[in-house]
Amino acid sequence: MTPDDRVPPPTTGDERETLRAYLDYHRATLARKCAGLTDEELRDRPMPPSTLSLLGLVRHLAEVERAWFRRVFEDNDLPLVWSDRTDYQAAYDASSSTRAEAFAAWDAEVAHSRRVEAAAPDLDTTGLQPRWGQRVSLRMAMVHVLLEYARHNGHADLLREGIDGTVGA
Repeated sequence: MTPDDRVPPPTTGDERETLRAYLDYHRATLARKCAGLTDEELRDRPMPPSTLSLLGLVRHLAEVERAWFRRVFEDNDLPLVWSDRTDYQAAYDASSSTRAEAFAAWDAEVAHSRRVEAAAPDLDTTGLQPRWGQRVSLRMAMVHVLLEYARHNGHADLLREGIDGTVGA
């Protein structure tokens, strides 16, 4: 595994700073799980019968970032990156994707999410969650995205181990 250059979340701090730091830590964890692998290895599906790949996770989490920050707080009608039907599963099919393509989309969505979060006056700022038809707070969106990363980073652990035997955070 590559050297661990992730910034650990603070042990003290306010709620927003803590949520932001944990989200960034999990974003960095996903990138770390993919580091040093070729496009072919990133597309590998080492855990049959699952069709999940590391590149599919990157694509999926780009969609999650877009859905929970851009679509909720800026443009409810913005299409997803890889689906015009709001099909989050479509992102998992990375069979013809490349690191460059998937990471460019993911990096762009993460950067946009950070701008949306930074521009909000507080964690009680609300936006419309289009799939639910309900208003949600920035706090709820950040926690939801953080939980998505935590869950999928567990998948990334298993996928990376299946690809080249690498284990660890």
